[in-house]
Amino acid sequence: MTTAIEVMRRHRSIRKFTEQPLSREQREAIMAAAQAAPSSSFLQASAVIRVTDPELRGRLLPLCGNQAYVVGAAEFWVFCADFHRHLQWVPAAKTGFAEQLLIGAIDTALMGQNALTAAESLGLGGVFIGAVRNHPHELSELLALPKGVIPLFGLCLGHPDQDPEPKPRLPAALMFFENGYPAHQDEALMGDYDERVRHYYRSRTGGNKDMSWTGQIGETLAREARPFMLEFLHRQGFCLR
Repeated sequence: MTTAIEVMRRHRSIRKFTEQPLSREQREAIMAAAQAAPSSSFLQASAVIRVTDPELRGRLLPLCGNQAYVVGAAEFWVFCADFHRHLQWVPAAKTGFAEQLLIGAIDTALMGQNALTAAESLGLGGVFIGAVRNHPHELSELLALPKGVIPLFGLCLGHPDQDPEPKPRLPAALMFFENGYPAHQDEALMGDYDERVRHYYRSRTGGNKDMSWTGQIGETLAREARPFMLEFLHRQGFCLR
């Protein structure tokens, strides 16, 4: 197995960090790795806001679910889909199409994953922050995001101060298929996986959380998440047609 594969398979979300900062060399290496990610039609439809002002991080904290590591991590980056840049340099460019939201989201997610993998290869750790979408209007104002730019996720990076157990993933047979999507999936295999997830949560929380994967999905998908999102996308010039 290659070193790169070993780094990716060892991934754990890190939520506790030491006070040690990243070096400039580490930061620049992570940025370079992020920019090396594939880009649809070479549009490079992403922007990353590195939040270094402690006061600004404090103001972002309640907008990001009050997750303490947003303030405590050595680095906090906000990854955005960006078509403002294209309009700035090519005013005649046609934007607002739904497909462009997919391009921006995919390109930016690839950048984010490259960044985290690069950080982990340097012995660092991190965690993605989807909660930057909890209050997108207010967060966009604080970060001065113009029309054509939307925040997708944050990334905390730093030196790990914990060593958590990797979270068990779905069995490959329930995710990778050949020549088409199966009409039925293996119920016994899912049952075994549900029990593995229960054991993981019980172990991680000292018995305070006892939930299967399907139970968690049932809770998560029982209601619409962020019902304000379509209106925000329209305000920022996305999904207009």
